[in-house]
Amino acid sequence: MEKSIIKLKNVSKFYYSKGVIASGFSRVNLEFKMGEFVVITGESGSGKSTLLNVISGLDSYEEGEMYINGEETSHYTEADFEDYRRRYIGNIFQSFNLVNSYTVYQNIELVMLLNGVKKKDVKDKVLDLIRKVDLYKFRNTKVSKLSGGQKQRVAIARALAKDTPIIIADEPTGNLDSRSSKSVLKLLSEISKNKLVIVVTHNYEDIEEYATRKIKMHDGKVLEDKQLKKYKEVSNIEENDYKNIRFLSKLRLGIRNTFNIVPKFLLVLLVYLFITTALISEYASFREEEHIESISGYNGFFLNTDEERIVIKKEDDTSFSDDDYTKIEKMDNIDYIIKDDLLLDTEIDISDDNYYLSARVNSISNFNGKIDKGRKPENDNEVIIEGSKNDYYIGYMIDEIMDKDLYLRDMYTGELDKSTPIKIVGVSYTDSGIYSQDVIYVNDSIIDNLTYQINQMYSNLKILFQGKYYDSTNYDMYFRLVPKRIIKEGMVYIPSDLDYLCKNDYCIGSDIVIDIDNIYYKDTLNLKVEKSYNKKNIESLTGIKDYDSVNGAIFISSTDYNKLFNRNSYQSSVFVKNVNDIDSTINELNENGYTTLKLTDALVNSEAVAAIRILKTIVTVVLVVVLFFISYFVIKVILKSRNIYFTTIRMLGASKKVSRELLIIELINVANIAYLLFGVFLILNYFNVVNVGFAHIILDYMGIRDYILLYIILITMSYLISSKFAKKIFKDSAMKTLKEEV
Repeated sequence: MEKSIIKLKNVSKFYYSKGVIASGFSRVNLEFKMGEFVVITGESGSGKSTLLNVISGLDSYEEGEMYINGEETSHYTEADFEDYRRRYIGNIFQSFNLVNSYTVYQNIELVMLLNGVKKKDVKDKVLDLIRKVDLYKFRNTKVSKLSGGQKQRVAIARALAKDTPIIIADEPTGNLDSRSSKSVLKLLSEISKNKLVIVVTHNYEDIEEYATRKIKMHDGKVLEDKQLKKYKEVSNIEENDYKNIRFLSKLRLGIRNTFNIVPKFLLVLLVYLFITTALISEYASFREEEHIESISGYNGFFLNTDEERIVIKKEDDTSFSDDDYTKIEKMDNIDYIIKDDLLLDTEIDISDDNYYLSARVNSISNFNGKIDKGRKPENDNEVIIEGSKNDYYIGYMIDEIMDKDLYLRDMYTGELDKSTPIKIVGVSYTDSGIYSQDVIYVNDSIIDNLTYQINQMYSNLKILFQGKYYDSTNYDMYFRLVPKRIIKEGMVYIPSDLDYLCKNDYCIGSDIVIDIDNIYYKDTLNLKVEKSYNKKNIESLTGIKDYDSVNGAIFISSTDYNKLFNRNSYQSSVFVKNVNDIDSTINELNENGYTTLKLTDALVNSEAVAAIRILKTIVTVVLVVVLFFISYFVIKVILKSRNIYFTTIRMLGASKKVSRELLIIELINVANIAYLLFGVFLILNYFNVVNVGFAHIILDYMGIRDYILLYIILITMSYLISSKFAKKIFKDSAMKTLKEEV
């Protein structure tokens, strides 16, 4: 005996509306077999369309049992019915349920892509079906431009494209002329030879010659169930084993849906441009405030607090080699290196009898400003000074100072070094306030001399002589070191006043040990007393005439003196090109074995910066939440028309998951386009093609990490908006959703 593919046993369908129960149909008992061409007739409201929806799995039932291929369905979930529609049902809807923004080809292609067919395997079959329904010349026409009859033929071709065991048609000829009607019915009749075809119609006479069975309904009940003619029995029910939609097909459909309705796309794009602009502008404004606070603090040790500066040391506390500096210079964001960076944090005095200037020091090779007065240096003793116009000396007295001999005050001895006069030949004015620190740009020979002095300032010297340690400072009369080239390496001259410390008041040949200790290194130098000097022989031994100015000093060879102070650098500073990328530069330095300190982190303003960061986080979170709800409600209104599209693909067998993913792809595409357009806007401002103030704030104070973070926030918002919207429109069955307003 032939097996029923669908069986209804005492099945009833009720509707609930405002506390009133209405019957769609009641206690229906029917069986449907493969090979049948079944016609269901009856007047409007008789329940025939409701019965068709239940058989299709588009609507649920409340009583009885419906069997599909012998399996009970009363326990089916919405997902089970979606799978059933996908595997068993090809629908031809009375209202077409086509995607009006798609072409004829795309509507038929859609159902095949949803069922996991590769795009390359789709084309021939789609075109063949289009020919069968006589629409080939309209294959690339949007269905919104077709007549009702042409739309119906597209719906039929789409149903056939699924190649399911069951074809269910609701008034398939209602919108066709007589010629087209016969063509469609003949096609359905041919299909029924190896499928089950169920047709609901008011015009029974048109279908009578093709039908094998007639069912008549009235008031929700079956009045007549009559076999009209024999049909060829089909014993083998070929259930389609469709695959899930492919990722590339989802991506393709998502992109198509993004652009297929231009007004919808533009409105959603405007929403995302608003979100992107609001989010990035707010974030950039806080970055600006954070930046201003971070550079407005002070530090008792570091005078140079430029935001581009990073102080570096080697992790093993050894000195820097030339290879180290070469490696650092090759890093992308490094502008220049100050090898002996203690000079950056030391003020030098430039004086003569009438003028006095105090300034920080930098190498002339690092000067990249503009000469506002004077010229660039041409000789080793010529320098540039940089500072505010409001400064008294370089703002008002500069004409008197320029090109005059000035002298550097020795930082160690406190005396003016009149052996090498320097001249200010150029001035560069900055926008800094009157109390800002001036900077003097000098040649490398002056820097070497200043570095030498600084090393003395930051070192503690102790001299061991005759079993006792003595502190050596510039301010003590005795045991201060004075270098002299005429003295042999390893030897010293001491004042004869110290002879009393030695045996028999004779110190020649005695040992003298010098210990040096600073923040970078410790060392010991072993020397011997070669001669002693007094007022009578000081000039012949050293060439110094003024005995009182050096009395008590220990004369040491210049070579030995250099061993104490003129060493490789243990601490340096690098200056970056782009402050926004300074953190990534610090990470790169750390990875290469250097300990780092970002100067802005060492300033005394940490509480203000921390407060701004906390406020920034709170405001950003609040803004994201507010933007989320505003954008959700606006997008929900804009996408209201999409309800029909997503309901349609669910009726065609797409699961809620697939429908939601298509919506997510669609909105994320728009978010990406909005973000890209905003990026183009920033690039145009960067190259001054356009000039918008807030854009330059964003460019100045946001780095790559900030852009990535805000992009992630934007995409996450898109995902949540689409998920929330999908949850609402997919909460009920496809049929119920179609009837409701989203």
